[in-house]
Amino acid sequence: MKPWINKYTPNKPSDIQGQNKAIEALRYYVENYTKTKARAAILYGPTGCGKTISAYAIANELNLEILEINASDFRNKDQIESVIGTASKQMSLFSKGKLILVDEIDGLSGRKDRGGVSALAKLVKESSFPIVCTATDPFDKKLVVLRKASELIEYHTLSYISIAKVLGKITKEEGIEADEELIKTLARRAGGDLRAAINDLQILVDKDRKLTKAAIDELSEREQTENIMNALRLVLKTTDPNTAIHAFDSVPENLDQCALWMDENVPSEYEKPEDLARAYDFISKADIMNRRIKRWQHWRFLVYINAYLTAGIAVSKDEKYKKFVPYRPTTKILKMWKANMKYQKRKAIAEKIAAKTHTSTKTIIQDMLPYLQVAMKKDKQLSEAIAEEFELGKEEVDWLRK
Repeated sequence: MKPWINKYTPNKPSDIQGQNKAIEALRYYVENYTKTKARAAILYGPTGCGKTISAYAIANELNLEILEINASDFRNKDQIESVIGTASKQMSLFSKGKLILVDEIDGLSGRKDRGGVSALAKLVKESSFPIVCTATDPFDKKLVVLRKASELIEYHTLSYISIAKVLGKITKEEGIEADEELIKTLARRAGGDLRAAINDLQILVDKDRKLTKAAIDELSEREQTENIMNALRLVLKTTDPNTAIHAFDSVPENLDQCALWMDENVPSEYEKPEDLARAYDFISKADIMNRRIKRWQHWRFLVYINAYLTAGIAVSKDEKYKKFVPYRPTTKILKMWKANMKYQKRKAIAEKIAAKTHTSTKTIIQDMLPYLQVAMKKDKQLSEAIAEEFELGKEEVDWLRK
């Protein structure tokens, strides 16, 4: 049977869910690449959000031949110059235009890839055709040279509603019996990864042509991962260290994230000041041990962090609390991620300006960006002139004008 991720690949941009703004930016770049300062486009965002397929859809819409190259297969300077260099200068075999797709440029950031990023950045400036790259994290330090020559286009994590629309369409096309709520359940558990959701759907309905709750539950069991909420209950609702110590064995989060979950929810569970003090003493010990492990690289001591965060917190209370507590996701990870992305975007803009003004990136961030932001908000003509002078992409200009 043909994989559904191939069978239902979107042929036109309008079929791609949830990424309208990014697709419009990509279309504009491909249609006007000879006129833009940025000679490449970097599509970035989480796995399964539509980066690669949107490049194919745009190429199909504009009647362009597409040449896909995976960066992890062509890693060093010689290989990139040989493969991409040749493709960027030769006409299409069918006398059509061409779009060069370099997938997963994150794969160029290893030690064995010496000269690979610089070679790609050089070819981008010399290419006769638009070059589109994809990445999960384009702000890797080793991608700075390529980033300066490219326009960054952000793809957001797909909402479960967008994923559910695609799954609903597939079930109708395939004649699958599926309740709308079960489709939404499957979409939610995909975590924004549309490819994973489609693969899960095909696996679940392969024999009976019917999507059932039992099948979805069975899939979860096969993955053998326990919900972090259940793990929290296991620790916070028991005083038995032997029960609590295995709470995090099957959850996908690492111990750093588990510590943040505990920090968020312990105050909601433990009411007595002495219980709370003992619990936070164990959380602080886990943090101290974590820093020592990272400093000395003694990873075998991770077992102590787990013990502090599970058995330690469990025995911190004199008795179980019988009240119901709705545990909350930790907001610190999201706040840290948002702050980091904001800083990385600001840094990428500062790097472009620093290169033009022969100034350090740090100086630009501290002394110049605040004034540029004010000036660009107030004067549209000045904003366009600044963007032209420093070769800023549309997304970068929009960020400065926020």
